[in-house]
Amino acid sequence: MGEHGGVIITYEGTSRVARAAGLALHYHEAGPAEPDAPVLVMLHGGGPGATAWSAFGAALPVFAARFRTLLVDQPGFGRSDKPELDKDFFSFSADAVAALLAELGVGKAHFAGASLGGGTCVRMALDHPGKVDRLLLTAPAGLALNLFTAEPTEGVKRLVEFGLAPEPTRAHLRAFLTSLVHDPALVTDELVEERYARATDSEARLGAQRVGAAMAKWPQGAMLWREAHRVDRPTLLTWGREDRVNPVDGAFVALKAMPDARLHVFPRCGHLAYAEKAAEYQRLAVDFLTAAAT
Repeated sequence: MGEHGGVIITYEGTSRVARAAGLALHYHEAGPAEPDAPVLVMLHGGGPGATAWSAFGAALPVFAARFRTLLVDQPGFGRSDKPELDKDFFSFSADAVAALLAELGVGKAHFAGASLGGGTCVRMALDHPGKVDRLLLTAPAGLALNLFTAEPTEGVKRLVEFGLAPEPTRAHLRAFLTSLVHDPALVTDELVEERYARATDSEARLGAQRVGAAMAKWPQGAMLWREAHRVDRPTLLTWGREDRVNPVDGAFVALKAMPDARLHVFPRCGHLAYAEKAAEYQRLAVDFLTAAAT
């Protein structure tokens, strides 16, 4: 919950559902009164109990002051449909988001994505370049190629342990959440309870299974780094120096290959830079997204 222009922004007050690409897609919307405000689409990461609101709800008042901001539950997550995928996840999700924008009458938007959502943003720029203005990517999955870090990383191991457990426990979830942050004090009992309730919901588990199945069936779809040279949109890569899911050395191939990329690294920060370094992340984001084209 937050405040924007004297109006309290809440989960329910911003909640919307639209049909696009044959799916019911849930999203949150808030923004300036001006009808021509630039659009910002924000796509969350993966993991147990992940939703658009859990990732970016706290930041919505800041971004809604300048942008028509859409926080989208990707297919398989939150209150969006959880279909069986007929292609790799990034392509499927990007096509769904593109259809959602068409349904909402949005021609072009900035895209901000974290982890799994960052991969979808990259695929948007590759498959729907006319819809993408600028990219703000936080430790994007698929684009990261670890040069010095052994795989699987600690965070991926903890994610797999939760997913494969016949009855995942709060301890499994706490271990995963702790791997996401630099400061373990951020993983409170309240956070664990909240995420555990969502993650163990039958619909959420079905979505996770179907997303995981698509990742396993089309592994080449996750190798976005092979196409990084084709992403020509102005891009700000943001990374936590202590990221234990997609370590910061994974940024360097994309930084070298993408024609218009720059990198900001947050010290004393893990995988969730947008949360752990919220104020600095938001300042950087607004400056970058509002900068005049050069």
